[in-house]
Amino acid sequence: MKNIIDGNHTAVTRFILLGLTHDPVLQVILFVVILCIYVVTIFGNLSTIILIRISSQLHHPMYFFLSHLAFVDIGYSSSVTPNMLVNFLVERNTISYLDCGLQLGAGVFFGSTECLLLAAMAYDRFVAICNPLLYSAKMSTLVCAQLLLVAYVGGFADACSFTICVFSLVFCGPNVVNHFFCDFAPLLEISCSDTSVLAVVPSFSAGSIIVVSAIVIAVSYIYILITIMRMHSTKGRHKAFSTCTSHLIAVTLFYGTVTFIYVMPKSSFSTDQNKVVSVFYMVVIPMLNPLIYSLRNTEIKGALKRQLGRKIFS
Repeated sequence: MKNIIDGNHTAVTRFILLGLTHDPVLQVILFVVILCIYVVTIFGNLSTIILIRISSQLHHPMYFFLSHLAFVDIGYSSSVTPNMLVNFLVERNTISYLDCGLQLGAGVFFGSTECLLLAAMAYDRFVAICNPLLYSAKMSTLVCAQLLLVAYVGGFADACSFTICVFSLVFCGPNVVNHFFCDFAPLLEISCSDTSVLAVVPSFSAGSIIVVSAIVIAVSYIYILITIMRMHSTKGRHKAFSTCTSHLIAVTLFYGTVTFIYVMPKSSFSTDQNKVVSVFYMVVIPMLNPLIYSLRNTEIKGALKRQLGRKIFS
C-alpha cells in the first residue's frame, strides 16, 4: 500500500474506506436496501430519458433539462454506489490513489452540474410564468443548449479543481478514510501536505457554483411568486404553482442536504451524521427525482400512458 519516497516517509498508494458500519447484520440490511435504491435509480432515470426522447409532446425546454438531470443523477449515484456496495461484501475495502481522485472528480462533476441544471430549470420556469409570450424566443433551442453547456462546463471546471488538488496532496501517514467514498475533507485530514492553499481552491470553486445557482433559483422564484400573486384567476394560479412544485421539492431536498454538509459548522454534527446525509443526497435523491417529477406531472403521466397503450395494442 505504500512506497518509499525518502528515508523517513512512505507514500500512500492505496486507501482503506471505512464505509458506513462494521456491524455484519446492518451491513447485509444496508446492502439490500442500497442495491434496491440503485436499481430503482437506474431504471427510473433511464425511463425518464427514454420517455422524453420518444414522446413528441415532451419536446419542450423543461423536459429537455429534465432528461439531462436524469442523466446526471445516474452518473452521480454511480460515482459512489457500486463501490459502497462492494464495501459491504469485503472485509477491507481499498481503493487506489488514482481511483480515489477519479471517484471524487466524478462525484463533484455530477453534483456541480446538478446544481447548475436546477438553476437553469428555475430560469426556464421564470420565463414560462413571467414572460409567457416571449417564452419561445427566450428559451430557444440555442439558448437551452448554451445553458446546458454552462452547466456541464461549470461542473467540469469544479471537478478539475478538486481532482488537481487531490493529486497535489501527499499522503505519508495513515491511509484510512473515514467515509464510504473518497470525499475531499477526510482526505485533507490524513494528508501530510500543507493544505492551507489546497483546501481553499476547491472550496471557492464549489462555493461559487452553489451560491450562483442558489441566487438564480431564489431570484427566479421571487419573481414567479410575485407574478402568481398578481394573477386574478384561481385556476391560473393553481396551474402556475403546479408547474413549479416538482422543481421546488427537488431543489429543497438537494440544497437542504448540501447546506447541512458544506455550510453548517463542522462541530455541530458528527462524522456518522455526515455519512448519513451524504448517502441521502448522493444515493437517495437521484432515486427520488424521477419519482417526484413523474408522480406530480400530468404531461409525463399522460405520455407514459400513451406509450404503454401503443405497446399493448400494437
